Formats: sequence, structure tokens, C-alpha cells
Amino acid sequence: MNSTAQHNSKATNTIAHRLLDWYERHARAMPWRIPPKEHAQGVRQDPYKVWLSEVMLQQTQVATVKDYFLKFVTIWPNVSDLAAGDLEDVLKAWAGLGYYSRARNLKKCADTVMAEHGGRFPETYDGLKQLPGIGDYTAAAIASIAFDQPVAVMDGNIERVVSRHLKIETPLPKSKPEIKAKLHDILHRDKPGEFAQAMMDLGATICTPKRPACALCPINDDCLAFQSGDMERFPVKLPKPEKPTRKGAAFVIRNNQGQIFLCKRPENGLLGGMTQVPTTDWTAKQDGITDASGAPFAADWQYAGIAKHTFTHFHLELSVWTAHSSSELQLDGWWCDQHALNDEALPKVMHRVLSVSI
Repeated sequence: MNSTAQHNSKATNTIAHRLLDWYERHARAMPWRIPPKEHAQGVRQDPYKVWLSEVMLQQTQVATVKDYFLKFVTIWPNVSDLAAGDLEDVLKAWAGLGYYSRARNLKKCADTVMAEHGGRFPETYDGLKQLPGIGDYTAAAIASIAFDQPVAVMDGNIERVVSRHLKIETPLPKSKPEIKAKLHDILHRDKPGEFAQAMMDLGATICTPKRPACALCPINDDCLAFQSGDMERFPVKLPKPEKPTRKGAAFVIRNNQGQIFLCKRPENGLLGGMTQVPTTDWTAKQDGITDASGAPFAADWQYAGIAKHTFTHFHLELSVWTAHSSSELQLDGWWCDQHALNDEALPKVMHRVLSVSI
């Protein structure tokens, strides 16, 4: 048996047990999670809370998600409440989390669960994947954590742990099939949900991207990257292409009462359905007009500065222009009191525009 095969055999027999022992003592407390001791007593994870948290955690840090999650489950305690809610209210509650298509799909998914599944989430990976907004990872996470289905769950933390453990030289994303196959080998069949959460916690707290605390790792005995001392080289990634910078203009209009004029973005596309001040036609692929010639009407426009924001695939720089106008604007939109702005579905980029306009 070669060294790699010996390593695989040893890891398969011991990783899951060592990991679950560690998780029982060190599991992170999450508002959507059942602690290991309660789970051992038969308390089941709520599929609604698992689903909601996993959707929120896509591309977003745990520290940011906690408050949003608690707000959501206060307003909409279960999937039937969310389905009965208004999309506009969901977008308002989501404002600031980013990736707003997630919020729209969240509402679609709740509607589908109620209309087609009697208010109960499907319990299988394949069934969950049929729901709006649920892809490979989210389906695996829900099936594993909420329904104890023995499926491999792969997020960034888990990919990092496995890549280091085996010193996988193939760059991501090409190494994903190899990582997934390994997870299937070492998966704890009786406690797949706790195994998945343990792997997530290990990556988030010990096997971190920089300066991992390998001495505290419960599975460091057979970690090949730890043995060779080059942990931070894994997972291997190809260089990211440089993000382009797009430009446009935003127009902050105030009336004599100090109210600000707001409008709604198109339902489809970037920030679909969110609230904004009028802007020029910038997109992820093209610039918009940056000066006052792109304003929605003629006025004494004053330049206020630049609002900068970074999206996943590009940077955005908006030239901010301000003007005063009467309340009789011939535009589709509404006036909003300044103290009520936080109740609107304003994305972060619009908050930055308003900050520049002050």
C-alpha cells in the first residue's frame, strides 16, 4: 500500500470520531443551531431555520448574519409566515445583506414549499434542489443538518480543511470532485449533520485561511499539510482576474421638507427590485453617464463627491449630484423622510451615496 492509500485508510477510520468528540466540546453557539447535547437527546434541527441561515450565510460572514437572522425569525417565525409576507417587506428586512436575488428566491421558495409541499421542506437532497434558489451546497446542508441525510456538504471552510489534510495540489474549483469524494469516505453516517457542522466550525475557528491553529486541531495527526509545514498554501487557487471599475452618477433630490426622492430599480438584474435614488444606466459590464447631463430633469445640480462600492465582480464609482425640487416631480417614485430611510430597501451602495450627499 502506498503512502497516500495508507493515509486515506487511517483518516477514514478516525477523522469523523475525533472531529465529533471535538465538536461536542467546542461547537459554536448559533441562533439557528441545536447544540450537540440537545441533538443527542433527540431534539431536531428546524429545517426552516437551517434553510434561512444557509441562504443568508452565502457570501456573508456569520457575525453579520446573526442579527439579520434573528430579525427575520421574529417577523416570520416559520415558512408559512414568510410565504404570507410581502416581498417588499422581505427586501426591506434584507437590505444591507447584499446579493439581493437571494431575498427574492427566499420568498419564491417559501411560496413553493407552501403551495407544492404542504408547508414541509422535502427531506432529500434531490427534492430540495427542485426548490427556487437552492443549489448543490444549500440542498446538501439542509438534507444533512435538518434531516440527517448522509450527503457531503462542501463550503469554503470544508474545502480548506480537506485540501490541507490531503495536500490536494489541484487548484479550486477543479479539485471539488476530489474533495467531495473524500468527504463521502470520511462522512459519519449516523451523525452527518453534526459532522458537517463540525467541519464548518473547524475551518472557521482553527483551520483558518491565515495562521491556522494547527496545534489545537483534533485531526492534525494525519494532516499532510501540517506535517510538511505549508498549510497556508492550501487550498491551491488560481490567480483571480482583476476587477474592472465601472462608473456612473447618482442624483439625490431633496424637497423643501427635507425629504429625499426614491425610486425602485427594475425587478430583474443587479439589485433587482431594491430602492435607490435616480441613477444613470451603469451596469456590471458598462459605464453610465457621470455628470449632470444624465440627471432625470434640469436643475441646479451640485457635485457632492464620489460614492464607492465593490460588488462581487466589479468596483463601482458613482458621482453624486444633489439638487432641491418641489414635491411635484414627474417621475415614478416617492418622497421619504430622512428618519425613515432605514425602513426602506436601500442597498449599501445607496447608503454610501446618501452619506456623500450630506
